[in-house]
Amino acid sequence: MKYDYLIVGAGLYGAVFAHEAKKAGKKALVIDRRNHIAGNVYTEEIEGINVHKYGAHIFHTNNKEVWKYVNQFAEFNRFTNSPIANYKGELYSLPFNMYTFNKMWGVVTPEEAAAKIEEQRMAAGITEPKNLEEQAISLVGTDIYEKLVKGYTEKQWGRPCSELPAFIIRRLPVRLTFDNNYFNALYQGIPQGGYTKMAANMLEGTEVRCGVDYLKQKRELDALAERVVYTGAIDAYFGYKLGVLEYRSVRFETEVLDKPNFQGNAAVNYTDAQIPWTRIIEHKWFESGTQPKTVISREYSSEWKRGDEPYYPVNDEKNTKLYEKYKELSESEERVIFGGRLGEYRYYDMDAVIASALDKCKAELG
Repeated sequence: MKYDYLIVGAGLYGAVFAHEAKKAGKKALVIDRRNHIAGNVYTEEIEGINVHKYGAHIFHTNNKEVWKYVNQFAEFNRFTNSPIANYKGELYSLPFNMYTFNKMWGVVTPEEAAAKIEEQRMAAGITEPKNLEEQAISLVGTDIYEKLVKGYTEKQWGRPCSELPAFIIRRLPVRLTFDNNYFNALYQGIPQGGYTKMAANMLEGTEVRCGVDYLKQKRELDALAERVVYTGAIDAYFGYKLGVLEYRSVRFETEVLDKPNFQGNAAVNYTDAQIPWTRIIEHKWFESGTQPKTVISREYSSEWKRGDEPYYPVNDEKNTKLYEKYKELSESEERVIFGGRLGEYRYYDMDAVIASALDKCKAELG
């Protein structure tokens, strides 16, 4: 066999594994179905702007080891994620903080804001939130739920909030301060020069072949290596024989505008149900761009079907049970390591993907 490892997928998990394998003196071949490296964090330069081709990716972590690790491959800027919510032309600060509460209710003090939320929670009669709708109302009250959560979330997931699990909204920060930094993270930023450059630095010295579909050439490709690191969809690996796991997909409409500034912020969420897109990203503000033109992307969330790009696993009870069956099957594939967002069917942030890959490398490579 020509290689120690065949790594399927040149995204973050695959790139980390490739780098660590090389460091351990192993020979790896990385393949990717797409015609580029970096997976969903791929950035493409348009008009001198690093455009996040598959949606906004802001690196944030409290894991010092992961932060130190990524800084080997890129210099990060000090970008702070402070999105804006647009509800029928009314603009609100996100995450929910005192600026939001003041605009919504005219309250000035944290005590007034807390009292307003409690009053609306009590009026809704929620004690133990059973779904996302009840969880959101108990966190921020009915007004904010109706204007800033409901429409956006139902567009994002394609399901009524009353049918979505409560845990989806629990990670959303709610602050009785004027802190509008979205992430509660010690470290955050965007790699200068874009994520593709960072991934290329990780993959330096490793053979990479793009435009190669592993599942269509599985037998020949498997014969090249002792072990396989598979970061594709776990159900696709097994030919969907136990059933199809559900995802949400995203479609992007990207355009170049002949003006220096479209919305004055990297991300504006459109929270009313009538607007078909979920948000507009203006890419230049990830790196404080001074380019004469700007590039924007409208994001449309959709139900995934086979052939679409899978983005967000639908980690409800039904899909979790099905994934567990696939996981059991995967354990009998002794030559194969399943990893990453699709291989583990998990809604991973970037730092969690990297941490998972590093843990697997320690176990596998010593």
